Amino acid sequence: MSEFRVSSRYAKSLVELAIEKNALDEVLADMNQLVKMASDNRELALCLNSPIVTFDKKLKVLKALFEKSGNALTLAFFDIVTRKNRANLLLDIAREFQKQYNLHNGIQVAELTTTFPITEELREKFIATVKEISGLEKVTLNEKINSDLIGGFVLKVNDRQLDESLSSKLKALKLEFSQNHYESKI
Repeated sequence: MSEFRVSSRYAKSLVELAIEKNALDEVLADMNQLVKMASDNRELALCLNSPIVTFDKKLKVLKALFEKSGNALTLAFFDIVTRKNRANLLLDIAREFQKQYNLHNGIQVAELTTTFPITEELREKFIATVKEISGLEKVTLNEKINSDLIGGFVLKVNDRQLDESLSSKLKALKLEFSQNHYESKI
C-alpha cells in the first residue's frame, strides 16, 4: 500500500477519534508542532525516518518532546504508530491531519505570493476571490513574498493557480517573440 494511502488512513482515524473525544483542536496543535519541529530540526525528521533507530528510541524522543504540552490522545497515537514501525510516516500523517482538519471544518487554504506585504484591503479582496473559487466561507491565506515576480501576484487554491505576475507575462512575451511568424519556413 502506498505511503500516502497509509498516512491518509491514519490521519482520518485520528481526526475521527479526536472528534469523538472532543480533542480535535488540541491534537491539531500537536500535529502543527510536530511539523514545525521537524522543519526547524532536521535531526528529528532523520531520526523518525531512520531504519537504524529502534521504535522505542523514537517513542522516547516523541514523549520527551510532547510529554508536557501534548495531548494524551496524541501521545497514545504516537505510541501505536511507532510500535507498528510506522514512525517514518508521522510527518506525512501530521500534514494529512492538517488537511483533514481543514476539510472537516470547511476551511480553504490558499497560498498568495506577492512582491510586497499586502494591505488589509487587498487581503480582503484575495479572500473574497478564494471564497468565490472554492465555495467555502472560511479561508486561510498563507502569504509569501518573492521579489523574483517583479510585480503582480500568484494565487494558488488547491490545484488551481492564478498567475498574474510580471515575470510570467515577460516569459510569455519572450516565447512569443522567439517564434518568428514572418520568416519563411522553407
